[in-house]
Amino acid sequence: MTITLKGTVRYLGTPFSGWQSQQDQRTVQGDIEAAMSRIASQPVRIQGAGRTDAGVHALGQVFSCEWPKALPPNLRHALCRMLEPEIQITSLEPVPADFNARFSAKAKRYCYTFHFSREMDPFSAPYSWQVPYKVDLDRMASLLPQLEGTHDFAGFQSTGCQMKTTVRTIYSAKIHQGGVVGPRDGQHLWHIEFFGNGFLYKMVRNLSGTLVEIGRGRFGPEFLQEALTSGGPFLGHCAPPQGLVMKEVLYDTVEPT
Repeated sequence: MTITLKGTVRYLGTPFSGWQSQQDQRTVQGDIEAAMSRIASQPVRIQGAGRTDAGVHALGQVFSCEWPKALPPNLRHALCRMLEPEIQITSLEPVPADFNARFSAKAKRYCYTFHFSREMDPFSAPYSWQVPYKVDLDRMASLLPQLEGTHDFAGFQSTGCQMKTTVRTIYSAKIHQGGVVGPRDGQHLWHIEFFGNGFLYKMVRNLSGTLVEIGRGRFGPEFLQEALTSGGPFLGHCAPPQGLVMKEVLYDTVEPT
């Protein structure tokens, strides 16, 4: 008899080639599966709530799996010791058999962090995008309400997306001062939090990069709305991976905030 487990995991994305297992590449999923399989003495496969790219971090990625035997009382701690320091399992619990980390998810929060300065802080560099240009933050903030609501985000997906529909609902998109992982304080650090029912391939990075290009004047303010109604392809700017964090996956009824 197997036990369905739900795990919440935080990880430093820098040394990994993304979440999803890849042959001859180090991935977060691959490391977790290897550790769980070693403890179980047989293969264990996990399902993630989403696939983060190479270099992208997570504070609240979620996975599910079928554990093939009795549950050891110290399984979470044993996994943490095997996976440290880049990966930490923050919770691991039995759940109903029909739970699936990907398909049971109701909403997700992603954050993208910027470091607006001509000079990079070495402690912020692994967790933010250094933007050395003068950027109008008020203009960026004024555009965020256009993203809220239900839209076809085909104009903000990168090639390689295999989703059946490109329609998504963004409950809120807000800009805040400070970082999300790594250094949290500093006048040059800002982040945008995107809260929605789902996101397309590189959608948050594409939105973040495009908003910066509008804020610095390379694109006009109308570019955002044009991209939202274009149906694709993506013609904006993709922000680099290190500024992106998967913050949270929600499985209960979602209250838009």
